[in-house]
Amino acid sequence: MLQATRDIFREEGLPGFWRGNVPALLMVMPYTAIQFTVLHRLKTYAAGSSKTEAHSRLSPYLSYISGALAGCAATVGSYPFDLLRTILASQGEPKIYPTMRSALIDIIRTRGFRGLYAGLSPTLVEIVPYAGLQFGTYDTFKRWTTVWNHRRYPNSGRAKTEDGLSSFQLFLCGLAAGTCAKLVCHPLDVVKKRFQIEGLQRHPRYGARVEQAYRNMFDGLRRILKTEGAAGLYKGIIPSTVKAAPAGAVTFVAYEITSDWLESILT
Repeated sequence: MLQATRDIFREEGLPGFWRGNVPALLMVMPYTAIQFTVLHRLKTYAAGSSKTEAHSRLSPYLSYISGALAGCAATVGSYPFDLLRTILASQGEPKIYPTMRSALIDIIRTRGFRGLYAGLSPTLVEIVPYAGLQFGTYDTFKRWTTVWNHRRYPNSGRAKTEDGLSSFQLFLCGLAAGTCAKLVCHPLDVVKKRFQIEGLQRHPRYGARVEQAYRNMFDGLRRILKTEGAAGLYKGIIPSTVKAAPAGAVTFVAYEITSDWLESILT
């Protein structure tokens, strides 16, 4: 990771670390909104109530299933931005696509509108276990932490959220859940990103055109394992986890606080 940091800074300067940031932000907003809206609807349907307390009593299996379905819905709704982000971040320097608009126009011109969903199938294969694990383990860690709080502070009068967890504890639960999900599902993410940049035009110093020709997700996993070994499936695991785990934790805390606030206003 240190070598990659040095190379990016030397070749692209400080702005290189924010390459693809605009489509990433445009992706995060609809992705998060769709994900938590669908998640809340599914949990409300399963629990028979929209109350947070009722949602916390759902079985871990329903949490996993709800999270997986919410992740699928959010992925489909925001996927073109995810594709553009990956392409802009992978093209190297000098740039082939100077702006997000130029990348969008070229993809539509060369591949049609279907090109904006290139790699969607492997992405859904990746997001089902990832989102399911993230939300399922988050609810499990919350449940365990609540039990621990009741045992350690049976008569505590400290200000807590309704389910007995502080914001810091919610953050730790989200951090642990995001780390677990990323460690388990990172190989699928590696294959997904290779599907997304397949056929990408780059400067000759980077090998010009990206070619993979994987038939499907499982073929990609098999061929990476064969040619690069197990380490190939975990390329980029450290920066990926360092980014995803705390980002997910902050999102969970913000969602919990906002959800409790809205619930207190509307009920």
